[in-house]
Amino acid sequence: QVQLVESGGGLVQPGGSLRLSCEASGSIFSDNAMGWYRQAPGKQRELVAVITSGGTTSYSDSVKGRFTISRDNAKNAVYLQMNGLKPDDAAVYFCNAYYPNWRTLLSGSWGQGTQVTVSL
Repeated sequence: QVQLVESGGGLVQPGGSLRLSCEASGSIFSDNAMGWYRQAPGKQRELVAVITSGGTTSYSDSVKGRFTISRDNAKNAVYLQMNGLKPDDAAVYFCNAYYPNWRTLLSGSWGQGTQVTVSL
């Protein structure tokens, strides 16, 4: 059973900040790399940031320098600090394990996500 609970979304003005949190079941978190993903209305889900079990991070070009992903292995939790938010960042944000073929492998295995709205 997939257990992913995302939280921390909300409405923020352009330039503002939010910190997203995700609690994952041990079977998902384990020794996996974890990722934050997002999906805007009418668009495909996209990968935003990845963190390996050892703490190595990578980011999509659109968020590099503004977002920071981190994890707490003791709590099976992963976080996304988002600064300098732009209207284009508005989306439902999801966390999940990361695999190179995630689009296929994770099909149907998602939590409810957390909505981020960036607007005046």
